[in-house]
Amino acid sequence: MGDGSITPRLGNMKAFLGLVAGAGASYGLYKLISGESFKRNKKSAANESAGVRSSQPSEGTLQPGSLLARVSGLDVVGPRPVGGASGDLAHQSPGNLDPQHLKMLLSCLQTSNNTTDRCRILLTLGNSAAFTVNQNLLREFEGIHIIAGFLSDPAPEVRVQTLNALNNICMNIQNQEQIKVYVPQVLELIEMSPVNSELQLGALRLLTNLSVTDKHQHLLKGSITLLLSLVVVSKETLQVQALKVLVNLSSNPDMMDDIVQAQAPASVVLLFDARTASAVLLRLLTFAGNLKAWRASAQVADELRRKQDCLFRVMLDESSQLHSRLVQLLSHPDVEIQSQVARILT
Repeated sequence: MGDGSITPRLGNMKAFLGLVAGAGASYGLYKLISGESFKRNKKSAANESAGVRSSQPSEGTLQPGSLLARVSGLDVVGPRPVGGASGDLAHQSPGNLDPQHLKMLLSCLQTSNNTTDRCRILLTLGNSAAFTVNQNLLREFEGIHIIAGFLSDPAPEVRVQTLNALNNICMNIQNQEQIKVYVPQVLELIEMSPVNSELQLGALRLLTNLSVTDKHQHLLKGSITLLLSLVVVSKETLQVQALKVLVNLSSNPDMMDDIVQAQAPASVVLLFDARTASAVLLRLLTFAGNLKAWRASAQVADELRRKQDCLFRVMLDESSQLHSRLVQLLSHPDVEIQSQVARILT
């Protein structure tokens, strides 16, 4: 929330609950994080493949001076390439890497016991996955499950690079079919990581890409309260990313029943304010516009009014402060914000 946002200095979302609950900022988040809203199976496919490192020798060794070594920044000690073949790679883009080099990287990743090396290898794989050909190859080589296994790595910096790599890999629709099984683990990372951390940001970016189409949005039905709570307690960068996911979800009419029934922090309405950063406010208005376009029957509306602190009561009910706050925003200096507000009100 711009300069006036609450900046948590506590270690994680659980520790922060005491502060925000007292201020009424994040009602219901405790239940969400303590497991009443999210009950996950710890023996998911993500954990079955997590951190499995073969004791067998790797298929290859990163060659000194190769493109892979340069892109990853990994200092390689090994035999000199015969005939300078690996040296030729230095003049190619990551999109032209040979399949054998991707296999080699995946093998090195599984066998590495060095945190810095794992980070650099994941960075290289993430960079290579900016190209469609490598996205397909990583899927064919079972690389998605190998990489996702490091979501449970003990080093937070490795988990961050894992999320970044999966974010690029997720740009491929076919790859999303494999990545979707890790959504519960990604949500758990968001819940348990420090507020405003790179881990939370990386996880939200991945969920943003995964929720661009409506195919996998149902996997996030139980995360609405978490996302709204992040919007309330986070700094601008994380607020924007959480709102991107909420905007994606609220664009799907089939998701609206779950969204309006979700518990919501009452203070989310306070963000509809001229002091809120424009990047945050614009996305909040888009989200609100999507909600306003939803039409509930009289019976459903009555049922929702009886649900304490649900999003319907916070933002859509006649008792909500949202309407009066939107009227005040008609005089906002940003013309785009004025336009968004006028569209919602009319």
